[in-house]
Amino acid sequence: MVTDALQSLLDAAAAWERDDVDDADKADLRALVDRARGGAPGAVAAQAELRDRFAATLQFGTAGLRGAMAAGPNRMNRAVVIGAAAGLGAYLRDALPGAHSRVVVGFDARHRSADFARDTAAVLTAQGAEVLTLPAPLPTPVLSFAVRHLGADAGVMVTASHNPAADNGYKVYLGGRVVTDAGQGAQIVPPYDALIAEKIAVAGPAAAVPRADDGWTVLDLSIVDDYVQAALALRDDVPRTLRIVTTSLHGVGGQVLGRVLAEAGFARVTPVEEQRIPDPDFPTVVFPNPEEKGAIDMAIAVAQDAHADVVIANDPDADRCAVAVHDKRLGTYQGAETATSQGWRMLHGDEVGALLGDDIASRLTAGEAGDALPVLANSVVSSRLLAAIATRHGLAHATTLTGFKWISRTPGLVFGYEEALGYCVDPERVRDKDGISAALVVAQLANRLKASGLTLVDKLDDLAREHGLYLTDQLSVRFEDLAGIPAAMARLRAEPPTLLAGSPVVDVLDLAQGADGLPPTDGVRLLTQDGTRVIVRPSGTEPKVKCYLEVVRDVPSDASVDAVGVAREQARKTLATLKHDIAGALGL
Repeated sequence: MVTDALQSLLDAAAAWERDDVDDADKADLRALVDRARGGAPGAVAAQAELRDRFAATLQFGTAGLRGAMAAGPNRMNRAVVIGAAAGLGAYLRDALPGAHSRVVVGFDARHRSADFARDTAAVLTAQGAEVLTLPAPLPTPVLSFAVRHLGADAGVMVTASHNPAADNGYKVYLGGRVVTDAGQGAQIVPPYDALIAEKIAVAGPAAAVPRADDGWTVLDLSIVDDYVQAALALRDDVPRTLRIVTTSLHGVGGQVLGRVLAEAGFARVTPVEEQRIPDPDFPTVVFPNPEEKGAIDMAIAVAQDAHADVVIANDPDADRCAVAVHDKRLGTYQGAETATSQGWRMLHGDEVGALLGDDIASRLTAGEAGDALPVLANSVVSSRLLAAIATRHGLAHATTLTGFKWISRTPGLVFGYEEALGYCVDPERVRDKDGISAALVVAQLANRLKASGLTLVDKLDDLAREHGLYLTDQLSVRFEDLAGIPAAMARLRAEPPTLLAGSPVVDVLDLAQGADGLPPTDGVRLLTQDGTRVIVRPSGTEPKVKCYLEVVRDVPSDASVDAVGVAREQARKTLATLKHDIAGALGL
């Protein structure tokens, strides 16, 4: 029996199919409708899937678009992308009356990325824009670079970054004549997202949106040459002895990263062959995100066999950079012998951020930026150590909302990072996180330290002696039922904990009310008497609640290696207790 609700759903699907432009999507939707209409055992599941696809329209915001690929308004597909491109083009016409906008379009190697990029180029060209497309699947930092390098008014990158293989996404940058302040070339922030979304809402059905058959310019590979040369401007002249293992996690960064390291003089670089070639199915990892447990285990195992000094991993679009090191204090003879049991571990994003921030700050003086102090910036959920580093070097520090759309538009920025493995080491050329140029800078730091008989771990110990030990971790909880996310946040706001890891909670701040000069954002910050900090917020790109944990401990300036190791281990135990306590406060 077809109920009125189901019939309404079937009618919506039929209307969508009539206006769709992709034959495969139409066939997929017809098959789903047939299953939903029938009485077979799969009908209930098909109806649920159909309801979800038509429950809403995939929302365009500051993160652009991101979602699973399938037919329907609540999925990533050609029809949705055509509408987004039409809305962007209409916005650019309003922003630049009487002028032709210039837009650069890039794409990664995910399923359908090339199709979505071509549709974007076709729509924008039909609207009169000058469209330049990247010549092949390339890293997001190449697109970010091209926006500023080519003086583009906008940039579009088709990628879902580190999301699962079923997803795709659509990032939008504004620059050129549209954004001329410190945010020129950065990803969009309000009000630009809402203005573009308004245009998308009235773009009409995809089949009615004009699309050109040609007329856009496909850039040649010299744009990659230009990006590589820009990255190499960060090169130092220290002889190279560092041994590096790299992985691109089946993404598009491997070839460009390999070229940058090679041209910078690093000859002892071993890529993880099984993950070197782009593969949209990401066959060797559950989630293609270096932050996820097990994602870089293969690279660490190769590093152990190759007697490497460091592991450098990029996420699939190469805007993030993960670093793994050998920490002999973590070695154990208990259990099976693995690279991890031998002491290999991935550095936390805050550790890499502190290393890069201190390295860059140590090579700067206030005079290099005229009357204004150079600025180190990180997101509100990242470690407070960077602020201490900036003060030590006589530089300014800024705290921003989460996301590089905020970090990269900080006036006077010379370095910015967020704990989620994103680092901006060259904001004049790439006003976004860049996992390739960051990889070069961290490799050079490790190489200089090695020349002095030291490692990145030794440098972290020195930072602890100088500023105190700042140890961070994250508790991330994925929700199948999205209604659980606001429920968990409401529970925390209504009944915040009074004790965390044995220390009384002395301050509870609802970030939705705004804090420390920042705009309101959905989150809660908890501070305890001993300086422990917890920030809880929903993820902006995934169905998760994330809890950012930080423990601070004093370390004597003359502390031995063993003493620093003991302090770090005690802080790790405190973090473990903290995870348990905050999970209880969220009702998890």
